[in-house]
Amino acid sequence: MKNNDVKFTLPMLEAPRTLRLRFCKLGNLQYISHLDLQRTFSRVLVRAGLPLWYTKGFNPHIKMVFGLPLPVGSESVCELLDIRIERDMQESEVLARLNAELTDELAVTAVYPAARKFAEIAFAEYEYTVGTGGADEALAARVREALQGPLPALKRTKSGEREVDLAEGLLRADVRFENGVISIVAVMAAGEGRYLSPEALLGALRQKTGILTGDPTTEHYRILRRRVLLADGETEFE
Repeated sequence: MKNNDVKFTLPMLEAPRTLRLRFCKLGNLQYISHLDLQRTFSRVLVRAGLPLWYTKGFNPHIKMVFGLPLPVGSESVCELLDIRIERDMQESEVLARLNAELTDELAVTAVYPAARKFAEIAFAEYEYTVGTGGADEALAARVREALQGPLPALKRTKSGEREVDLAEGLLRADVRFENGVISIVAVMAAGEGRYLSPEALLGALRQKTGILTGDPTTEHYRILRRRVLLADGETEFE
């Protein structure tokens, strides 16, 4: 029996079931856009032979909802995607089938029934690794002080640009100098209307402290989203 034919032997569900996929997006895949990611998953879900539920009407398509899309240039180990299935396939089989079509840089790490709504996401935790000229304890201290605010930056709105204080979107931040690089772990606003871009924060720090303003061929940085959190800033969203 072909891989895609197995789903037709499974019993139909009384109503479509929403499954949540947790996946990583690492390495070179940080540079693909959210639209390209959507297209990739559309193809992968079909190739995996899942009993997908499609929307009704003149243009049926797979029902996919991403939670807190990741900006280009950032990596993540906690991306979330909701899909719907119409037949009773076990979560373990969904996981195995998807990863058979994916790579280490884009892999599903968990599949489980969706319980909470994505609107409950309030914060995201990011880890920055910054290899910059002159990195030492003193520069780390300047970064730590800058994060206390104010941290001015221009924000684009429908009515134009306005200056905002990015520090107001920070719940907490820890800065360390380790192994020749500056490490920042920051919990930042990610809710509707309060989203703080991880790249914007780094840009504001560049302006205020001078990090990453040296030789671009030798300086480097990495942004990794580690967790998405509920309104208490501690409980991980699942």
